Formats: sequence, C-alpha cells, structure tokens
Amino acid sequence: MTTPKRDTYTPETLLTVAVRIFNERGYDGTSMEHLSKAAGISKSSIYHHVAGKEELLHRAVSRAIEGLFGVLDEPGAVRGRSIERVEYVTRRTVEVLMAELPYVTLLLRVRGNTKTERWAMERRREFDQRVADLLKAAVADGDLRSDLDIRLATRLLFGMVNSLVEWYRPQREGEADGDQVADTVVRMAFEGLRTGH
Repeated sequence: MTTPKRDTYTPETLLTVAVRIFNERGYDGTSMEHLSKAAGISKSSIYHHVAGKEELLHRAVSRAIEGLFGVLDEPGAVRGRSIERVEYVTRRTVEVLMAELPYVTLLLRVRGNTKTERWAMERRREFDQRVADLLKAAVADGDLRSDLDIRLATRLLFGMVNSLVEWYRPQREGEADGDQVADTVVRMAFEGLRTGH
C-alpha cells in the first residue's frame, strides 16, 4: 500500500487529474475517493484546494468554455465577411478542441445532472447559436447555400468538429497534426457549402 504523498498538488495539477478521472469513469461515476487515489493525496488535501468534485467540474468545463468563447472575440471572428468569420471560428474551434482536448471532451460529455452541467450545456447552446448567426449572415451575403436548414447545418458542422474528441490522439504515430485537421474540417465543411460564384 502506498502512502499518500504530502500535498504537492496545485489547483491546476489537481484539476488535470480530476479531468482525466472524470473522462475515464464519467463524472457521476467518480467519487472523491477515486480522485484521492488517482492524485495520491488524501481527500482532506483535495478539500484544501476545492469544495468538492463539482467545483473541479466547474473549473474544468469553464476552461473549455472560456477557450471557445474567446475565439468569438478574436479579430478574425469579428472582422471581414461573414463567410471568412465563420471559417475562422470553425478553424479556431478545432484548434481549441485539440489544445484543450481533455477539457473539451469533458464539456461534451456533461448530461445536465447537476447545476454545473446544466450551466455548461446552456453555454454550449449559446456558442452554437452565435455560430449559427454567423452562418445565417453568410447565407444572407450570398456566400453560403440558402437551400440548407442553418440549424441543421450548424449541428452537423459541430458534430464533425466535436467527433474529434472520440478519435484524435496527438501522440499517436501517424496522426494528422492540428493544422492538417483544422484545414481538412474547414475545406470539407465550406467548400461543400459555398455557392458557385
């Protein structure tokens, strides 16, 4: 039996462990005991850093949400033609997903069973709506096809982007690099949606 080490954890390193365990076991299937064992520290040491596992969940999904919403405020997302802006947002969303893979994976797996999960799901819907608004503007500009349902197109676009959490593993030999994945997503989505002019 290993003795828990003295608390050398910072809130950030504890969060990294918690996200890994939440993704492996599911949030509901993770107890403070699981987190304590995975971190190699006592439960009281964890409580020294956070009020409980829901605070860890909130910190984790907040990190993913802040990354995604941050994209919407970048110059490429707010300047230029709507089609350029939506392509930029799509590319950057893929980049954020890959850079924050465990955190975004957790965000995409929340089911609404706690206050934090319901908040995270609402924020995801807000993000999707902002992107749908960009797509609508690109249709109005004549740069995207008008014969497609924008809500459905938004869901399909983000279904493709979000599926990356299921298979993308940057450490896997032969795996496409981040730029290649982002380029391919943008080309597949927007060359297929663009009008002919």
